[in-house]
Amino acid sequence: MAAVPLERHWLDRTSWVDVGRGWLPGAGELFQRVRDATQWRAGAMWRYEKYVVPPRLSAWYDAGRPPPVPELTAAHAALRRRYGIEFDGYGMSYYRDGADSVAVHRDKELRWLDDTVIAILTLGARRPWTVKPVRLAPGRRILNDPSDATGLLDLAPGPGDLLVLGGRAQADWLHGVPRVAGHVGGRISVQWRWTSRTGRPLQGAGYAAARHFGR
Repeated sequence: MAAVPLERHWLDRTSWVDVGRGWLPGAGELFQRVRDATQWRAGAMWRYEKYVVPPRLSAWYDAGRPPPVPELTAAHAALRRRYGIEFDGYGMSYYRDGADSVAVHRDKELRWLDDTVIAILTLGARRPWTVKPVRLAPGRRILNDPSDATGLLDLAPGPGDLLVLGGRAQADWLHGVPRVAGHVGGRISVQWRWTSRTGRPLQGAGYAAARHFGR
């Protein structure tokens, strides 16, 4: 990993994001290798009355599974050392063009959201990557930015950039990748997730769970 500093920004008193620009060198060439070596899948989800295919491809690698490229093993180890935690593995999302996206959401599958670490490494094109509070109290500002009145923040990671959300960021904040008009190159997001399993676990189904009309 490059010797670049990770700058911590506090989203509020209990949620933070670390930003490392150019954390992984050679990410442009690495994008093509990961894209071609990964067995991508389009996982359909049941939404009320039909199956819906998310507008992106995905993959999952357990900690013991050989990675598509060795650089991801090095990244995995570097994150473990940096944050002193163990990850079960990592997931990947492939946004093929500007039409692929993911709506703002919390990583509810973790269930315990009071203390989490979510690391996101970007390979490929720069895309908007937004965070916004679940609730924004009147007059509240984020990141000490007096010009911000909506709470929406675009971190726009580029090739090799690392974003790490921590603290209560999954409890109190939403993140997503919006659609982009016009031509835009592909982007791969590599994600590591950890929870301390402290606090009250979240009730209800996660994002990928089937949804039905009430009866």
